[in-house]
Amino acid sequence: MSWYEAADEPELVEHGPVSGLAVTGQGEPGGVAYGESVGALYAVMGALGAPMVPLEGRWWVEDERSPFDVPRDEWRWHLFLRLPDGTTSVDRAREEARSGVPAAARVQHVTFTAGRCVQMLHSGAYSEEPASLSRMDALMEDEGLVPNGLHHEIYLSDPRETDPEKMRTILRQPVR
Repeated sequence: MSWYEAADEPELVEHGPVSGLAVTGQGEPGGVAYGESVGALYAVMGALGAPMVPLEGRWWVEDERSPFDVPRDEWRWHLFLRLPDGTTSVDRAREEARSGVPAAARVQHVTFTAGRCVQMLHSGAYSEEPASLSRMDALMEDEGLVPNGLHHEIYLSDPRETDPEKMRTILRQPVR
């Protein structure tokens, strides 16, 4: 299965290591810190001359409550853009981008492995994700699986899209 594909129903998949550009931060999606971080990622990606890919986010809260009960300005994230295999010169591209986008200094070159995951394609508004996540939780329970990493989203549509008919997000949860 391709990194950028998911079924409309929850499914078990396996994903190996991926490399890309990342920025870690805190704040509400669409907020100032988030927007600056997205801009920094795309500035470095552009300086690399790499093809543009969907924005991704791995999300968490440092609270015992459900993330949906935590104020959005307390949400934490690793934003990510996947790089083509074999990409080098990230340090040079980051320095080149810094002159116009100071936040580019925070962009890191990282590799992570999602491993075994439950995922599905969520179609619709972000506010409706809890229903899809509940379906994913049901599959995890049926299979005797538990979360094993951060909640991961891949924004196949522009993250700023507001028309629910056009919004497509892969929801992915590493499991064990």
